[in-house]
Order: sequence, then C-alpha cells, then structure tokens
Amino acid sequence: MGRATNGCKGCERDIRVSEEQIQRMLDKMAVGFDCVDDEQYKARLEACSHCPDLIESHTCRFCGCIVKVRAKLAARTCPHPGGSMWPAG
Repeated sequence: MGRATNGCKGCERDIRVSEEQIQRMLDKMAVGFDCVDDEQYKARLEACSHCPDLIESHTCRFCGCIVKVRAKLAARTCPHPGGSMWPAG
C-alpha cells in the first residue's frame, strides 16, 4: 500500500510503461479488434495530449488505461467525467 498512485483510478502499482510495451499492445490489436482509422486515432491522441489528467504521458487518470490503446479502439470513448474530450468521429 505504500506506493503512490498519482490519483489514477486503475493504478495499484508502478504506472510507468515503455513505448515498446505500448507498441506491442497495439501490434496485437491489429488482428481481431475494431479499430479507428489513423486520422481519428491521431485526433483522439491529440485531445489526450492536452488533457491535464494524463499521467506520465500515457495513462488516463479516470480509467487507468493506456490512452494509445484506448484511443485505437472504435468502441471506446473518452472517460472524462465532464464529457468526452475526443472529437466526434
């Protein structure tokens, strides 16, 4: 219990994730997942990059997800409690 979680909903452990780990997750999603197109993906990531609740440049404080993964999935939305920060697709 002594670890800091930075207020992230999903964090009970160290939240640091390498770009290589994130890329492996994205590569696995290429088959069998309904993903958004590159334009919508970039727009979602751009919105996340300006969110003050982005932790360590990759983790959403509200759901604990890796934003590069969540943003790629077509069925997902931005979990911001004030409403989605993502542009309509």
